[in-house]
Amino acid sequence: MLTERQLLILQVTVDDFIQTAQPVGSRQLSKKQEMPYSPATIRNEMADLEEMGYLEKTHTSSGRVPSQKGYRYYVDNMLSPNQLSTSEIAKLQSVFAERRVETEHVIRRSAELLAELTNYTTILLGEDIQRHRVRKFSMVPLSSENAVAIIVTDNGHVQNKLVSIPSDVKMEDLERVVEEINARVIGSYLFELPAILQRVMHQLIHQSNSRLLEVFETLTAEVGKGAEEKVVYGGKMQLFNQPEFSDWQKARNLLEFMQQLEDHPRLIVPNSSGLSIRIGSENEMDAMESCSIVTATYSFGEQQKGQIAIIGPTRMDYRRVISLLDYVTGDMAKELAKIFNTK
Repeated sequence: MLTERQLLILQVTVDDFIQTAQPVGSRQLSKKQEMPYSPATIRNEMADLEEMGYLEKTHTSSGRVPSQKGYRYYVDNMLSPNQLSTSEIAKLQSVFAERRVETEHVIRRSAELLAELTNYTTILLGEDIQRHRVRKFSMVPLSSENAVAIIVTDNGHVQNKLVSIPSDVKMEDLERVVEEINARVIGSYLFELPAILQRVMHQLIHQSNSRLLEVFETLTAEVGKGAEEKVVYGGKMQLFNQPEFSDWQKARNLLEFMQQLEDHPRLIVPNSSGLSIRIGSENEMDAMESCSIVTATYSFGEQQKGQIAIIGPTRMDYRRVISLLDYVTGDMAKELAKIFNTK
């Protein structure tokens, strides 16, 4: 267990390193107003904190920096959100200044402002639609050659898929097969739908016009594409302004990984609720070993949830990030819900 003196020295060391990105020395700490100890006392305690794994000594300086263990202790035991300034709150509230504001605009501007206010990269994700359950499957003829397949989920999401109908397929045959499929897919997740459609299709086709196979092969392929998850980025390249990424190879690895996130954002934003802070190797990806990711859940309508992720260096200003996320997922989320509910 850390002593009161060690706790103070660890906290001030982390705070100083977050602000300066420079290794922290005992003499430097002794000049802090909140530090009542001599340089010699601080030096001894820092050596003990290093031995316990909370601090690390760099090869370029006699000063020390927080280790991942030190950051984790700091985050778990020493954090309290900062009070946002009036100007910061005004900036965030400006998202709603326009009389007619679309939900997508609000989400995009929120991501941009969070990136601007933190100087980190922000990702906002809408709800994972693939985890919705199917409430109804139907197919509505548009003409003798085309029909639209309609999939309605338990959360009210609707997918429309245009399907071509061969000229020798009778509508009554199509309707009968649709009824069978509808009965079997209700309650399944959207991501399960292609496999279910294939199984049902092959069970039923031999009883009807074989040309129906073409219809449902096309439909299965379309459904298999799934619903694109709404992903909005703010300050995508902001991370590269941080001194941690002045190393060319480290920056290149991170850039390549950030490009992967374009198609796979849930590599770093898993489906989870509440506030989550992952530091360095806790992200389980080599490219992110110098990064921390703070994620939080926000609501934008009845049973509608999304997630915000802020990506910064492990030297992230955790107090500020958590304060901003508390505000965005609280007061601003209420405003977003109002907009959503008026649609």
